[in-house]
Amino acid sequence: MSPLKKLEIDILTLFPGMFTGPLGESLLQKAQAKGLLKIRLHNLRDFSQDKHRKADDKIFGGGTGMLIQVEPIWRALKYLGAFKKGKSRPCVVYLSPQGEKLTQDLVKDLARNKRLILLCGRYEGIDERAMSWIDREVSIGDYVLTGGEIPAMVLTDALARMVPGVVKEQESVENDSFYDGKLDCSHYSRPAEFMKMKVPGVLLSGNHKDIKEWRKKDALEKTIKKRPDLL
Repeated sequence: MSPLKKLEIDILTLFPGMFTGPLGESLLQKAQAKGLLKIRLHNLRDFSQDKHRKADDKIFGGGTGMLIQVEPIWRALKYLGAFKKGKSRPCVVYLSPQGEKLTQDLVKDLARNKRLILLCGRYEGIDERAMSWIDREVSIGDYVLTGGEIPAMVLTDALARMVPGVVKEQESVENDSFYDGKLDCSHYSRPAEFMKMKVPGVLLSGNHKDIKEWRKKDALEKTIKKRPDLL
């Protein structure tokens, strides 16, 4: 995968206020300040032609719950250039519990795009007709949340780590759990001994070759113990 120089993410949501804290702190805030990451929030209600800015309605055929309407989604995607042709067209991702499960491989695949539009589901989801404009449907797990906003935050954070410079040491990203199909190795910090629990001596040896081999072996052992399915 060729490294991204910059990543642009447009987020479509009924509740943009939910993103204020997560996007304004830590590495995501710094990445935006450096120009490595550009995140734009869009309120789906702004694309409604209803005088009350309503973007959801009752479901045809009866039943409980509300549904995000097709027209505001279409207007929003059109405004954001989702219907353009060519390389400049953004990838549209719908956050939904019915989507393919988010993995590090999927993150790396999505990170090939220079620009993404994340559509956050709510209530009973979106009008099925809007699915024809969706490129990828993504779930963060087999459980149901109140909406797609938290999954969109999770995906945004995972994608941001793929942009060089967001995380100071690129090696840290490449050694993360799941990056190469294994879990990360064990890590230790000061003090070297606490309540008779000692840090493995090899990590204090200064021998970088031995340390590298130890970490490789430890990562494999942890994967076998905790997530053998990865192997």
